[in-house]
Amino acid sequence: MSIEREIKLALPPEQADAADRFFTGIAGAPGRDVPLTNIYFDTPSLALARARIALRLRKTPDGWLQTLKAAGTAEGGLHSRHEWETAVANEALEFDALAAACDDGTALAALRAAASELDERFRTTFVRRLWRFEFDGARIEAAIDRGEVTAPVDGQTRRDAISEIELELLKGDEQALHALTAKLSAAVPGLMPENVNKAQRGYRLCAR
Repeated sequence: MSIEREIKLALPPEQADAADRFFTGIAGAPGRDVPLTNIYFDTPSLALARARIALRLRKTPDGWLQTLKAAGTAEGGLHSRHEWETAVANEALEFDALAAACDDGTALAALRAAASELDERFRTTFVRRLWRFEFDGARIEAAIDRGEVTAPVDGQTRRDAISEIELELLKGDEQALHALTAKLSAAVPGLMPENVNKAQRGYRLCAR
């Protein structure tokens, strides 16, 4: 298990270039583009959402990953939550591997109870531009995500655009995230804390 600590910021699309220049200046090199597709699973009655956990498959250039995320907190754009992640062979969940990795009995029980009814509910498809650098003694990964959330509902596809920044603490003091956010906000107008994650946005599409 790991605890993911990151700050999410809503990025006005017209400010994407300014954010790109900011991170390139700090990192000393251009960002690396990574195309990502995430498939989120739940039951028809959204049992996992009610249990405050999220289950996804992620397609990366290096292969497939499955991730289970438990309930967490979000305040002022800072998100903290437990997550368990394992590699899988292809576009299919592997419950035994996930169960072996998960050490939260409540989350595991909810997953097992829902397993027979799980199906795709929505997807996020976006390009993530990545930088990694040292800042105030901490190791930070910065990402600009641009793409969309899609959910098939009643024979139609509902969509919501993605344009956001994620600052993830890889190592070091959490205060470095806040200091970086302050410096970024001074350089890029219009940034706002984003307390709603991509999975929550997908569930909102399903519920409209």
